[in-house]
Amino acid sequence: MPHAPTTPTAPTPPTAPTPPTAPTAKGRATRARIVEGAAEVLREQGVAVATLDDIRGRTGTSKSQLFHYFPDGKDELLLAVAQFEADRVLEDQQPHLGRLDSWESWQQWRELVVERYELQGDHCPLGALFLQVGRFRPGARAIVTELMRQWQEQLARGMRALQTKGLASPALDVDRTAAALLAGIQGGVTIMMSTGDSTHLKAALDTGIAHLRATPGGPTRT
Repeated sequence: MPHAPTTPTAPTPPTAPTPPTAPTAKGRATRARIVEGAAEVLREQGVAVATLDDIRGRTGTSKSQLFHYFPDGKDELLLAVAQFEADRVLEDQQPHLGRLDSWESWQQWRELVVERYELQGDHCPLGALFLQVGRFRPGARAIVTELMRQWQEQLARGMRALQTKGLASPALDVDRTAAALLAGIQGGVTIMMSTGDSTHLKAALDTGIAHLRATPGGPTRT
């Protein structure tokens, strides 16, 4: 007796991958605590010397917990610390960097920058981290690029505030001037790290601020 034809079974659609679980507030706090503790260890011992065991000891985390938050191991953790240190560069310049709307605030910011880098001396935590993980890795380059973008943006915002108050010429090329000032700071810091002398850093800051003051005035920008 012939069998009735069977209806072909439709293929089972592939199961969509389960999206990663969003970190909880507690998880974010734990990760931040590990990064901050790691930053302290690396500043004290140096990136080349400090080990994951040193970091685990300081932060009170197990090996499994450390790799839970940083699955790719030490390099991933170092990049997270590099981001922490980059954020710290800007935080250390506050509140003055965020309110450069008077000559007094510019002078206070200048003093703060000089003090920060003189205290840092010839040891740059951020530079040491990038040497360890590779300065030209996409993650490392993105951190530096974003740091410089934010820093230049805040300097430019301060220059525009001077223009608004009629303290600087509306003809001032703000973005170019902010870029030049930031380049001068970076060059001064590099020389200071090599020589131990902050003269070039101070000169870059003083010349940059003097340029803002010397720019011919004009009508207040509205």
